[in-house]
Amino acid sequence: MVALSAQLMIAPSSAFAQGLQFLGVTPPSQQQAGPFSGEAGRVLQSPSGGGRQPHEVLPTPPEGKVTLGVYAAYGADRKPISRGLVWRVFSAQPDPATGAFPLVAEKEDEAMPVLFLTPGKYIIHVSYGLASLAKEVTLGQVSQREAFELPAGGLRLQGDVEKVAINSDKLKFDIFEGSFLQGRTSSQPYYKGATAGEVLLLPEGIYHVVSSYGDANAVVRADVNVSPGKLTDATMHHRAAEVTLKLVKTRGGEMVPDTQWTIITPGGDTIQESIGAQPTVVLSEGSYTAIGRNNGVNYSLEFKVEPGQNQQLEVLMNRAG
Repeated sequence: MVALSAQLMIAPSSAFAQGLQFLGVTPPSQQQAGPFSGEAGRVLQSPSGGGRQPHEVLPTPPEGKVTLGVYAAYGADRKPISRGLVWRVFSAQPDPATGAFPLVAEKEDEAMPVLFLTPGKYIIHVSYGLASLAKEVTLGQVSQREAFELPAGGLRLQGDVEKVAINSDKLKFDIFEGSFLQGRTSSQPYYKGATAGEVLLLPEGIYHVVSSYGDANAVVRADVNVSPGKLTDATMHHRAAEVTLKLVKTRGGEMVPDTQWTIITPGGDTIQESIGAQPTVVLSEGSYTAIGRNNGVNYSLEFKVEPGQNQQLEVLMNRAG
């Protein structure tokens, strides 16, 4: 079991790019250390389709226009990104009425677009997953090409209990900017509800991951570092188990329907409340009391949860409490 510790890295996105108000496009929504193991270092493959550099030859523009060829890569030494890019071109002159920058051109899922623009100043914005970059470009009378070095990497998350993988439909991950270990995390998730096995494209830096197994108290946390051009695999190690409850008149008997359930800790904190004949809940390791209420009478059972030891518990109706 490894706890990740690393220095905080700030993604090199400029305040200029973050503060722009664009006209014609809706900005994307921003959408104690736990056990963790991770592997970093695999390079995200972005084949360029040959040995030639992008836009070595640019087409002749229409009269009054100039040609601009653009492409993006994971940093200066990476191959160009071949798909999944969204390009937007804005005038560098804000609209007098709104103060926003008018949208001039847009290219979706085009890796290396060629644009014909009137000479002047523009703001070029490129996004790839949750990573983005914007910079100002001045066009004269001569055609040119511009490279965008995206500081982005991939993150893929999994979860397990005692080295056994947890089904993806029982896991969710919320991702926050910053380091929990260093006391620097955002108050709102940068990405909420990621699923196991999903590859997230994120700006480089340190993120705090909160992994929830089920919807009760099986939650672990860890910091993870996203490096540009690399895919990081991280597994969150939960210490929890699934518990199924049923109220019965005799051991091994039929479950009693219409039962209200409450699970509490030895200190009296309520962990979970539900209604049903046979609810299943995921609980972190520890001691609990299950209380089943039927026809105004409470029946209780004390039990313990050990990691990976799923169990079915019968609460007898002669255990009134």
